Amino acid sequence: MGISERAALLVVDVQRGFADAEFWGRRNQPEAEGNIEALLDRWQETGRPVVFVRHDSREPGSPLRAESAGNALRGFVERRRGRGSGAELLVTKSVNSAFLGTPDLDRWLREVGVDQCVVVGVQTNMCVETTARMAGNLGYEVWVPLDATYTFDLEGPWGWRLTAEELARGTAVSLHGGGFARVVRTSEVLAAVGG
Repeated sequence: MGISERAALLVVDVQRGFADAEFWGRRNQPEAEGNIEALLDRWQETGRPVVFVRHDSREPGSPLRAESAGNALRGFVERRRGRGSGAELLVTKSVNSAFLGTPDLDRWLREVGVDQCVVVGVQTNMCVETTARMAGNLGYEVWVPLDATYTFDLEGPWGWRLTAEELARGTAVSLHGGGFARVVRTSEVLAAVGG
């Protein structure tokens, strides 16, 4: 796969508020957290750059609002902040793309010399997909290990409803088939990075 020493791991919105099943509903990929942990550990062990992304929702009642306990990064992610020997950044945002947050992610990645991005986190079809698309548009080589992401069942117009699995497959096809990113498995990324 050719993942370089300058590849950044973007850990998108792995926050406590997404554990609120009453608010979000049914989710997919119960193995996602373990895969995110494994990738974080490998990135930090090998001194590669890591970007932690936090969504500060402006929506009333959202468990991700800045003043709510759900806004915090999940414990297994927060415990890993500051532990690696590589460059590290925290980006906060209130929209879907980490590239439209604070500080300027694209500028930081270029200053650090990043040429590739591996995007993981929540939700597959929203902030992960949007961030991966923008990374591709900005010229980065992008990988999305699909089993290190998850999402929730969702209702759209006219009562159309898609399951979390259907939404994840749609994201995978759009990103991979559309040339925005290579959609892979966590095991493939770990093998490419080495130890």
